[in-house]
Amino acid sequence: MSSIDKAILLVAGLALAACSDARWDDTTAGAGGTGLGADGSTADPSSPAYFREAIGDRVLFEVDQSSISVSARSVLDGQARWLNANPDYVVTIEGHADEQGTREYNLALGARRANSAREYLISQGVASSRIQTVSYGKERPIEICSAESCYAQNRRAVTVLAGGAVS
Repeated sequence: MSSIDKAILLVAGLALAACSDARWDDTTAGAGGTGLGADGSTADPSSPAYFREAIGDRVLFEVDQSSISVSARSVLDGQARWLNANPDYVVTIEGHADEQGTREYNLALGARRANSAREYLISQGVASSRIQTVSYGKERPIEICSAESCYAQNRRAVTVLAGGAVS
């Protein structure tokens, strides 16, 4: 097989891999080789695994909304307590939207959602220097279907932990 044939096969394989229908799984975002080493156990109250499982790493939003609901406030209160007790962690809050609407609209909505969660954490005493935001709009759905049950799971802000020095 010539080198041109190999190159064509490689490009074709990469193109097919890019077209996969895999959903974005942010349940493990920030885990693994990042942060403060091992992900830890859900039994360790200072571990990222405990944060995700016991505290909760995401809040959900209503259609076209970025305001913090009562249930979201409860989760964010727990996140703020955890972050204040574990000052070596910084976070990135990812804003997401469902598939309805344009890409531009959903990027802006995701940014508003991430910023709402950020502002709430700051109001609870988490230093603003420890919190970054990013919007993915509708680009990283965790549920793919055209039903409200899927849309509701995709309208979210996810708090992703990372370890490191806080300046």
